[in-house]
Amino acid sequence: MQLKICIHSMKFRLVALGVGLVIIGVIVRFFIALPMFHANVQELVATQQLSIASYIAQDIDHSITSRLELINQFATEFPAKLASQPDALQNWIKDRQQINPLFNGGLIVVRPDGRGLYAEYPRVTGRSELDYATSDWFLAALRSSKPVIGRPTRGRASGDPIIIFAAPVRDTGGSVVAVLAGVARLNTPGFLDLMQESQLGATGGFLLISPADHLFIASSDPTMILTPTPPTGVNHLHDRAMAGYRGTGITINAKGTEELSAIVTVPSTGWFMVARMPTKEAFRPVEELRKFMFKTSVIFLVLIMTMLLIALPRILRPLTDAARAIRGMADGKIRLTPLPVVRDDEVGQLLHGFNFLVHRLRAEESAREATEERLKFLAHHDSLTGLYNRTMLEERLELALGAMHRDGSQIALLFCDLDDFKGINDNYGHTTGDAVLCEVARRLTEGRRRIDTVARLGGDEFVILATGLSDASAAANLIAQQCLSAISEPFEIGGEIFKLGMSIGIATHAGSAITSSYLIAQADIAMYQAKRKGKEGLFFMDNIRASGAQEQPSMGADA
Repeated sequence: MQLKICIHSMKFRLVALGVGLVIIGVIVRFFIALPMFHANVQELVATQQLSIASYIAQDIDHSITSRLELINQFATEFPAKLASQPDALQNWIKDRQQINPLFNGGLIVVRPDGRGLYAEYPRVTGRSELDYATSDWFLAALRSSKPVIGRPTRGRASGDPIIIFAAPVRDTGGSVVAVLAGVARLNTPGFLDLMQESQLGATGGFLLISPADHLFIASSDPTMILTPTPPTGVNHLHDRAMAGYRGTGITINAKGTEELSAIVTVPSTGWFMVARMPTKEAFRPVEELRKFMFKTSVIFLVLIMTMLLIALPRILRPLTDAARAIRGMADGKIRLTPLPVVRDDEVGQLLHGFNFLVHRLRAEESAREATEERLKFLAHHDSLTGLYNRTMLEERLELALGAMHRDGSQIALLFCDLDDFKGINDNYGHTTGDAVLCEVARRLTEGRRRIDTVARLGGDEFVILATGLSDASAAANLIAQQCLSAISEPFEIGGEIFKLGMSIGIATHAGSAITSSYLIAQADIAMYQAKRKGKEGLFFMDNIRASGAQEQPSMGADA
């Protein structure tokens, strides 16, 4: 019981509100603000990685093109006669290599059949005896008039990872007399220096990949150089890059590490460069912010709860005292009297309201009785005009039908509908329209007998019930003419003059038993017939019979 009271207390609710607001703030920060910050950091880091990768890719592209141009220049300048002069040829390539040492693996001149070398500089043990006839770069050079690049591979003589740049040397007749090749080592300075010397963060790095060869050409991790790329399905971003995608993305590499990668093309080769960094390092600021937000949120939550638990009892003490006094008044232990107002705050306003309630109790008692009388009146009368409503009309009609069967009298029901009333509401407003309806009610009531009934069904529809008639048709016609005449008089409302008409449907009855609703419906039908014949007209449906009778009522019209 005590727990239930505590839960429903205002103190508990205010504390819960404070805690709830703090929790909402935490949720907003953790699930809206932090993801937005994470996305911004990712975009920033990805942009930086893409910029760095593009710069290094351009440097590699420049290294490739400059070496292609250089080997082509050497092949163009190559004197064909030196092919038969080994010593002179050796000195010639030595001079070129020393003057422009772009090929850190040296220069070699291969025989036109690929079986051995004419010359090399510097000399590498075993290289001159190798057969180059089936090497991809050698075959490509024989078929091409331009310099070519070989597939990245390991040198058969040195064992180093290398790329060979080659160009054919032709005599004046166009026959290939030799193939000049420059060897670039991938694991030593002089070729991929920028890629090898640059570092991406603390643990990030770079990859140079040949999609045609499915091969890692170079890497910040030496163990990956000239190793095959992972098979399809292992790294989805890598699969997209192999298919031509260039841009940034997050992926999980073959070692299971999540990485943020930026991918750019090395234009002259068809290779692509990947700048990659583990997301754990890339998004470290986000993680640090997350931890900071969590700690501060816990501290702030404890602080808020402590402040509320200390301050609320003091703030709500006047309310607690007032509640105790009001309960005593309700139990009769304390006389009903106004309570003292300590502070003019929300609690003070509540006490002012209670004191005002005390003064109004007796006045409310009298007003309650008047309200009950008003409700009784509204149950049977129209609230706007004071006429009977549909409920009372049907009761009076039932009484009239009963009296008709006892004394043989006749009754007439006139269903009246104003013509062109909608224009008043539309043009002058509902206030003016309501004033017109009240005046219509007054005119329809004037001259009616005490036993007659005038009712408003709603909108601009009125019904007149005339009972105890000996000739219902004649009496109904007379009443209708009086109504038309009364309504035809101009209406002056708020300084405006209005002209209205009325269409009246008349149903008379004498004889067999019918229901009140059926008679009203027949009068309604007659009213619509009057509308169709023209405004300000009458339409009779005489001597209405029971709704189940085979014989139809006679109809007549009188304009």
